[in-house]
Parts: sequence; structure tokens; C-alpha cells
Amino acid sequence: MYLAKVTDFLTIQPETILGNLINTLILFLVLKFVLFDRVNKVIEARKNDVSKIYAEADQANANAKKLESEYEEKLSSAKEKSAEIVSNATKKAQMRSDEIISDAKNEAKGILEKAHGEIEREKKRAVNQIKDEIADMAFSVASKVVEKEIDPADNEKLIEEFINNVGEL
Repeated sequence: MYLAKVTDFLTIQPETILGNLINTLILFLVLKFVLFDRVNKVIEARKNDVSKIYAEADQANANAKKLESEYEEKLSSAKEKSAEIVSNATKKAQMRSDEIISDAKNEAKGILEKAHGEIEREKKRAVNQIKDEIADMAFSVASKVVEKEIDPADNEKLIEEFINNVGEL
């Protein structure tokens, strides 16, 4: 009896196979419409999100490269401008330095000319003063000569006195 039941279990029954196939088909269709469509929608949405993220990353990368090239261009332009500013400042400083030196030379030349003029005036004044003193001495000597007759010894004495007075000037 036991053996008979085991053989019943091992036998192939087409109705059972057909029933199982129909059940599997129904289960597949239910799962497909209920589960697979939702899963496919989630997968499709995820694919779209990933594609969108990649597109945004590509766009951000392109923007970064564009900003980098703009930055390098601005940096190059700034370097050129700074070199130009330094060059202009150096030229202006050199021109101002030359101007200051020229002004100083002109001022020094004016001072020298003024000093030479003043020296000449002082020299003329001293010469005139010496002439006046010599004239005064000559008048003094002449008046002494007129007052008395001079012998050679007195003449020699007056000449020495005149020379000594001239030396004191």
C-alpha cells in the first residue's frame, strides 16, 4: 500500500501539468502588470535621474573649463596690465627724476651766477674802497708834503708809512 502511493506520486498527470502551467501564466501576468511595470518605471526613472546627473556633471565640467579659460585670460590680461602700469610708472618716475635734476641744475646754475655777480660786485666795491683809501692817504701824504719840506729821509719815512697803511687794508 505504501508502494502504491509512492507510484501515484511519481506519475505524470497532464491535467496537473496543464493546471500548473495555467497558474504560472496567470501569476506571471499578474506580476508583470502589478510588479514588473512598477519596477520598470522605477528603473526607468532611476535611469533618467542618472542620465540627468551625468548631463548636469558634463554641463558643470564644461562651465568649469569655460571659467578656467576666462580666468586664465583675465590673469594674462591682468599680468599685461600690471606690466604696463609698472612700465608707465617707471617712465613717469624717470621723467620726474630728470625734471627734478634739470630743475636742480638750473637752480644751481642760477645760484652760481648770482654768487659770481655778487663776488664781482664785492670785488668792485673793495677795489673802489681801496682806491678811496689810497686817495685819502695820497691826500694825507700830499698835505704833509705841502706843510713841510721833505728831505730824503722824511720822504723815505712817508713812503714806508704809506706802504704799511696800504698793507693794513
